[in-house]
Amino acid sequence: MEKRVALIGIIVSNDLADNESVDKLNQILHEYRNYVIGRMGVPYNEKNIGIISVAVDAPSDIINAISGKLGALQGIHTKTLYART
Repeated sequence: MEKRVALIGIIVSNDLADNESVDKLNQILHEYRNYVIGRMGVPYNEKNIGIISVAVDAPSDIINAISGKLGALQGIHTKTLYART
């Protein structure tokens, strides 16, 4: 299966996400660590959110699974952007 490069943007709404959601987020990213190129997290205290970007190189179904699992968590929202290559 052909691999694709993608960026998964994650917004963690600190007032909506509980510790369990954040723990599950980290578990999911750890589960798919072999596909992760890099990850950056930035707290934005003024808006009470966390912003995480995860670059991945994986088959489309894996990328969709990661994004879908993360987006299903309470207080966590995702969007995925695919490279054209």
